[in-house]
Amino acid sequence: MKSTRAYAQQDTDTQLKQLFQSYAQQEQQHLSTINSILSGQVPSMNQGQQQGQQMQQSQQTGNTQATAGTSSTANQKDTTLCNDMLMTEKYVSGAYDSAIFEFADSNVRQALNHIQKEEQQHGEGIYNYLSSKGAYNIG
Repeated sequence: MKSTRAYAQQDTDTQLKQLFQSYAQQEQQHLSTINSILSGQVPSMNQGQQQGQQMQQSQQTGNTQATAGTSSTANQKDTTLCNDMLMTEKYVSGAYDSAIFEFADSNVRQALNHIQKEEQQHGEGIYNYLSSKGAYNIG
């Protein structure tokens, strides 16, 4: 979460800055959910899903803006930030995957699954940004 905020301040592309700021807000929600679980409270996914849908809509708008950015190529600094964040998202998603299997409470598993899905969406958004700038080629 700290790195997402820090990266939002460091990047030079306005669309990327908005994308990272959106992700930082979601990461704050993830932290609140985890803290609730750690304190013995099982989060209600109805409220979390509504917030998640709002954030997902915001993220999709950010992805569209990233694709339609003013510059057709990413600078090296932004590419480095994105690659670091993409690796972080992959790692975090894997950690949630393991944690989901370790909880007996299905509501906690649902909450963690929801967070993991959002982490995967973050990775997709970063990939889409990099791809739109010609900085991530699969081949």
